[in-house]
Amino acid sequence: MQPLLEPGSVMEEGLVDSEPFPPQGSQHSASFGHWISTLRKRACEAYRRKPISYWFLLVLSSSAMLVAFPASSLLSRLYFQNGGTSKWIISWAAVAGWPITALILVPTYLVCKTLPTPLTLKLTFAYIVLGFLSAADNLMYAYAYAYLPASTAALLASSSLIFSALFGYLLVKNKINASIINAIVIITAAMTIIALDSDSDRYGNISNRQYIMGFIWDILGSALHGLIFALSELVFVKMLGRISFHVVLEQQLMVSVFAFLFTTIGMILNNDFQGMASEAKVFEGGKTSYYLVLIWSTITFQLGVLGATAVLFLSSTVLAGILNAVRVPLTSIAAVILMHDPMSGFKILSLTVTFWGFGSYIYGSSSASKGPIST
Repeated sequence: MQPLLEPGSVMEEGLVDSEPFPPQGSQHSASFGHWISTLRKRACEAYRRKPISYWFLLVLSSSAMLVAFPASSLLSRLYFQNGGTSKWIISWAAVAGWPITALILVPTYLVCKTLPTPLTLKLTFAYIVLGFLSAADNLMYAYAYAYLPASTAALLASSSLIFSALFGYLLVKNKINASIINAIVIITAAMTIIALDSDSDRYGNISNRQYIMGFIWDILGSALHGLIFALSELVFVKMLGRISFHVVLEQQLMVSVFAFLFTTIGMILNNDFQGMASEAKVFEGGKTSYYLVLIWSTITFQLGVLGATAVLFLSSTVLAGILNAVRVPLTSIAAVILMHDPMSGFKILSLTVTFWGFGSYIYGSSSASKGPIST
């Protein structure tokens, strides 16, 4: 499963130190070494300006991203590996944690002394569409984790950056520079490397057709995630205008609620609520393990989303991009250690190339100007 928000969103408005880089005019000529030096200098200055409580929240949010998202991915694979079969159930678990976001949102109204954003008909319709697309996206990723090793699924899901950049360019008019184009080519090459190494990566109980379908569903899910990301930007730009922490949480909550409703309908039509009891009986480790996997899948996914939201708001999309890049190898390494995922030379090469692509994307995003934001 993937978070709704990703690096490069319009949440730059109102962020604290959201652009720790040289002025726009000098970025194109600055070397990478100068960029790193400037970043280090700005980071030291920012550290001295901020209270300890700010850094505590930032470290906590960053840790949530780096721990919760990989854990959610591993739990999704563990569900299928230990006997789970329903793609609807694990999709439902990903969005069933929306009350956690609500519990965080309600106190912000009291602390910030503000009121909820009015729900117009147009805004409600936008949330319904995003909720439906998010439900479909989670279902696609569920098929991917059913047929692919967690390490492979995580690597393929990194292609969402490609589609985020492309849809952002087409729908939100975000700029694409040479570094971002380079990242798109590099990450595409990494996906091709995985495809060429499918024989050493496939589980014994997974047929060649299932592996191919898992590969396709993962790429389609990443493409849909990129579209959701671009449409979410449009909601902020065209309908909300103001960017604040509680407004971002409101969007997360509303989209999750509608995704939960759509997924629940799918669960009912597929008789999966009744099927949960049957799955629990044959699940490796027993009923307790079965329900713990689903509960922790719910908790970790929501904590990851909340962590990503807080990082974007407290710091910058660039930091979120760095953390998002780091969690890909973390997920792959954890899958190899904890779930004994196959790790061939081709997959290591793909992981290295993907990390390179992330770096190019982050560098390019720091140079490209963001789309206009109405306030």
